[in-house]
Amino acid sequence: MSAARRIGLGFLAASLLALCLADLSSPRPDPWLTLARIGQGLAAPDFSDPGGLAHAAMLTLAFALCGVALGAVAGLLLAPLYHLRAVRLPCIAIRALHELFWALLLMNLTGLSPLTGVLAIGLPYAGIFAKVFSEYLDEARGGGLALPAGTGRVTALIWQRYPQVLPQVATYTLYRLECGLRSSAVLGFIGLPTLGFELETYFRQAQYDRAMVVLGVFFLLILPIRYWARWRLMPAYLLASLWALSRIEVPPMGAGALGRFLDDITPAPLRTGAGWGSWLDKVLWQQGWPGLVDTLVLGQLALVLAGVLAALAFPLIVPRVAGRVGAKLGHALLVLFRSTPEYMLAFLLLQILGPSMLPAVLALGLHNGAIIAHLLGRQAATLPLRADAPRGLTLWGWELMPRLQGNFRALCLYRWEIILRESAIMGVLGLGTLGFYVQKNLEELRLDRVAALLVVTVLLTLAVDSLSRRLRAALLPGRRVRIEGTRGRA
Repeated sequence: MSAARRIGLGFLAASLLALCLADLSSPRPDPWLTLARIGQGLAAPDFSDPGGLAHAAMLTLAFALCGVALGAVAGLLLAPLYHLRAVRLPCIAIRALHELFWALLLMNLTGLSPLTGVLAIGLPYAGIFAKVFSEYLDEARGGGLALPAGTGRVTALIWQRYPQVLPQVATYTLYRLECGLRSSAVLGFIGLPTLGFELETYFRQAQYDRAMVVLGVFFLLILPIRYWARWRLMPAYLLASLWALSRIEVPPMGAGALGRFLDDITPAPLRTGAGWGSWLDKVLWQQGWPGLVDTLVLGQLALVLAGVLAALAFPLIVPRVAGRVGAKLGHALLVLFRSTPEYMLAFLLLQILGPSMLPAVLALGLHNGAIIAHLLGRQAATLPLRADAPRGLTLWGWELMPRLQGNFRALCLYRWEIILRESAIMGVLGLGTLGFYVQKNLEELRLDRVAALLVVTVLLTLAVDSLSRRLRAALLPGRRVRIEGTRGRA
């Protein structure tokens, strides 16, 4: 049996098991009533608070710019040392946690402050940037400016290798700025003054006419990013962002915040002398295990949905399949879904469908399916075709999909790690994933349990990442797949 068939059967079995374990019931009695009210808000939006929306949009942009800038600078400094285990392992660990987890943890140390939001984005992004930039530097060992014999490594790095990778670094950093805007908006759901805070407030109050305006402002900010995100304007953007963040009023944390944080994060058996058995039973068996199972179940179902949607949707942006007008409409649809943060989309669907796994599965599937479809569609548009090649669905079914199936599987496996990372944080919305127990322990000020559950989250991400890389290597040995502006070996 081939490797592809064995992997496919394994994923089919895992998906059937996840479907049996998932809670997809929808207790909301009349979702159509909520949809009708949202439709009324969309038809008659309320623009009565332009100043507040402009301020929230400005802070959303400010958090994103400062967080991404911090991550990019740190990643650029760490990239030459990424081959060292002492650097690589911490980078892997910090990028394995979602930005929302970082914010929830840092709030106990830095409060509801601009520093919390900037660090929540900058820390995981530093780990991501370090990995990606190190790959760019590895490919730039030859060529570039000729240097005299005996030139030191640092001098060669600054004058030879860094200049070669600056175009790739610039392109990837702008891509990460788009991700940073999504992360910044989501940070509003835990109280930071971004657009997510406004959106949650209006939805909780059933003010759908104002909520629709918030969504519109977010899309006006992120969709045209390639037009306003110019490198020559970045210094001015950063200065304005620092000024805007400095104007935020921060509630006082009180003296000794660092000491209290370090004491609270120490496991209770070490602080109180209590036995390890009951603590480990509570954290790992009663919370960690059910949270882990639900995270895996949610992630598996979302991955299947993302794969199905991507396979069906990528022809929508291929002109030979959908036509020129259809391809433009399909591109707009995919951009809309991949630009909407999964957490925000899950929150919106939760208001309509009620509390179950279904909103999160749909949100994760739609967002990641749109990303995979976008990448596959771009690859499909560049494939060389015969002069007599068919058009429409025949081209998709008999030419494009068979030729792209290897890349399709590799892209799905690549997004698997990201989907599980997002699945864990969905617990903050009330689902039973790891984020639910993290949030519960934060409310009870049990930071030692929070730290232990975050370690479980990191280990899960690392395990899935390792498995994903092995499966991609088995499916496409020796080949590379370009993924979101990076060079990932598949």
